[in-house]
Amino acid sequence: MTTDVPVLARWFGYMDSDDPDRVLGMISDDFTMSVQFSKGSGASAEFVGDRAGLIAYLVQREKSTLVHHIDVGAVVGEYELVLGRTTRAGEFEASFNATAQLDATGAVRRLLIARTPEVAFAR
Repeated sequence: MTTDVPVLARWFGYMDSDDPDRVLGMISDDFTMSVQFSKGSGASAEFVGDRAGLIAYLVQREKSTLVHHIDVGAVVGEYELVLGRTTRAGEFEASFNATAQLDATGAVRRLLIARTPEVAFAR
C-alpha cells in the first residue's frame, strides 16, 4: 500500500484549509456523493447529492479545525481509496475511509466517505 493518492490528498488538503470550497473545482458535471458522518454513540448523519449536496455539506462543516491524515491509500484504475484519521489539536478525532471514482480528466465523479470516532486503527 501507499499514500500516493494525488486527488484525494489534494481533496483533504483543501478540506483542511481556510478555503475548502476549492473542492468544488475538482468535481465532474455528473458528480454524486455520500458522506456517512458519525459523531459516535449511534449519532450520525448522511450528506448526499450532487454539487448542491456538496455545497450543503461544506456550509455546515467546521473550517480549519480538523486535520486529515491519509495512512494508507491505493490507486486502482480510475479509483482512489484511502484509510485515514482526523485529528483535532493533534488528538485523534475519528477514522475515515474514502473512495473516489475519477473521470477521464481526473475530476471526481463519485465520492463515498465514511467516518467514525468509534474505531481507531493502531499505527
